[in-house]
Amino acid sequence: MAEPVDMDDKEALAIEIPLPALRNARPRRLRSLVWNDFTKQQKVDGNYEAICNHCCKKFTANSRSGTTHLRNHLNSCLSTTRTDGRKRGRKPRAALKSPVTVGDDRDGQKGSQFDQELSRMDLSRMIILHRYPFSIVHHHGFQAFIRNLQPRFHMPTEEIIKADCMMIYDNERIFLSGLLGNLACRVSITIDRWESSSGGEYVCLAGHFVGDDWKLQSKMLNLLHFEVPPTAEEVHGSLIEKLHDWNISRKLFCMVFERSRTDHVGFGDILLKSLQTMNMLPLNGTLFHAHGCAQTLDAIARDALIQVGEICEKVRSCVKFTKSSQEKLKRFQNAAVLAQAPQKLLVLDVNCHWRSTYLMLATAYEFRVAFKHLEEYDPDFSTALSCEEWEDVKSVKECLETFDHLIKKFSAISEPTSSLYFIDICSILLLLKSWSISPVPIIVKLASHMLKDFEEYWNANATILAIASILDPRYKMKSTEYFFKNIHSRDYEAKVKIDMICDNLRNLYNEYVHSAHNKSDQALLCSTSSTGCADEECTTSGGSQNTSQITLSDTRKGLDQYLQQTLLSQTTKSDLDLYLEEAVHICKDGPEASFDVLSWWKFNAAKFPILSSVARDVLSVPLGIVGTRTEERSLSQYWSSLDPVTLQGMMCVQDWLKNQMEARNLDEDACLI
Repeated sequence: MAEPVDMDDKEALAIEIPLPALRNARPRRLRSLVWNDFTKQQKVDGNYEAICNHCCKKFTANSRSGTTHLRNHLNSCLSTTRTDGRKRGRKPRAALKSPVTVGDDRDGQKGSQFDQELSRMDLSRMIILHRYPFSIVHHHGFQAFIRNLQPRFHMPTEEIIKADCMMIYDNERIFLSGLLGNLACRVSITIDRWESSSGGEYVCLAGHFVGDDWKLQSKMLNLLHFEVPPTAEEVHGSLIEKLHDWNISRKLFCMVFERSRTDHVGFGDILLKSLQTMNMLPLNGTLFHAHGCAQTLDAIARDALIQVGEICEKVRSCVKFTKSSQEKLKRFQNAAVLAQAPQKLLVLDVNCHWRSTYLMLATAYEFRVAFKHLEEYDPDFSTALSCEEWEDVKSVKECLETFDHLIKKFSAISEPTSSLYFIDICSILLLLKSWSISPVPIIVKLASHMLKDFEEYWNANATILAIASILDPRYKMKSTEYFFKNIHSRDYEAKVKIDMICDNLRNLYNEYVHSAHNKSDQALLCSTSSTGCADEECTTSGGSQNTSQITLSDTRKGLDQYLQQTLLSQTTKSDLDLYLEEAVHICKDGPEASFDVLSWWKFNAAKFPILSSVARDVLSVPLGIVGTRTEERSLSQYWSSLDPVTLQGMMCVQDWLKNQMEARNLDEDACLI
């Protein structure tokens, strides 16, 4: 045995502690600078995840994963927020790479930091958000601007910028795919056609859902390219493939498409049948087909103007006459001054745009006295309208004004939950019914055509509209009962319709109950079996037991059995019944006041656990989707020249980045308030 050696306590401590203990005493330092902006934590399953300190997104952080994906995300996350962050006085974030420090700037400031990689990603995001061409890097004016702004910035090539844009798309697509795959709710989809100046057609697929934070989200998922007008089967095949890619083929709730497009109806029916065979839809697809309210109103107003084309053409001729020459325009202006007409310009409508025709009729009606004076002073003006015809113009104008007002109202809704449209749609139906029996012939002519088309839409969408209104705590069953009794002249017809709505809601609720029980059965079975094993061990281990212990155990078991038997005989109310029995939610400023229905359900989700899941899916259906204008669906010549893969990536990531910026601005505004 070696003799003990005298040394001070520090030296003894250094020798006695083994090497592994020294390694464990101080955790290994993460060398990558990326960890300045991420928090690494261990999950329940033993794996590690990295949480972004700025946007709270989660990424895998196992040892074999590396940090490239974290660096790519941070490039995107920091560049979109650092400008706003500096305005708010936030602490500057650490850069991914060691920043280059510029000694003296032109404004005299010292110590400013420049990062070539982050600046290049900023440039890529700018090109994406504003649809600039990749060739902007070759524009002399842009190069001079960047050179004067930051001489140290090395302008990338067009190929590098394109690769950076697609890298941003790939990173965001992976994140969105994981988000959709982990969603606890269902997703509704919309289908839209896009036009290309270089030929071919595109079909835009978008998803709509309420996230785990109870915020309504809409995401463009794909822009599918077809060389020639596709058949319904071809569109269906591409849609099924993309739905599987996004992990939402088993999570669909509703499909909203344009009612006037027969091709949409065709592949919509095919998609419904294929999903029904796989038993993937609630109520076996009863609520799967729906049509946008604003799209329907737009199509009905456009078609109805054809019925009153004669009076519209007369007004159009009057406006054209005044604009045919400077001399005639001067005469009309003099007549307008004499008639004390409003100081505004006449509007000449554009073909195929009913709103411009409505605006033409509205402004021309305000100049009706001026047109009468013009008829007296100008012998060439032979297209003047009579007083009766001007009254017809007024009637048509007032009818179209109602549709224009509602479409603008739907467009201005920031959180377009499906509960916001039932009352307005019912009001339109009642108006059309009253117009159809009006004493004014032109209103009857206009309304009869509108009513026929609108009733077709109503019959197809009344169920989902009414269910969405019932799930609004401000109305519950009250709005459905009131409007159905007014829409149907006979009481028994109204009762049949109301009962049908209630049955569909209850059946939908029961399916969610069954689904929730299936998810909890396995956990409940494990819990029950483990409890049984413990009881058996207690009664069998240790040999014989005294009499008092057996009696107490048997008594407890008997009580448990009695509780189970009486529980089965008790009538327990579901949260659907409890919700409907409670009084409606009263807003302090009235029912029309600003009310966030999703926030209400988020707050009451624990109280109505199953019904809140139903509300989450129903309220996300984009029933109020506004028909996209033709010019917005048309791709420019440059964008049409891109290959389909690049074009899809640019369009999708533009939509995703816009959503992120809007959400960030809303959060900052809320913090300021």
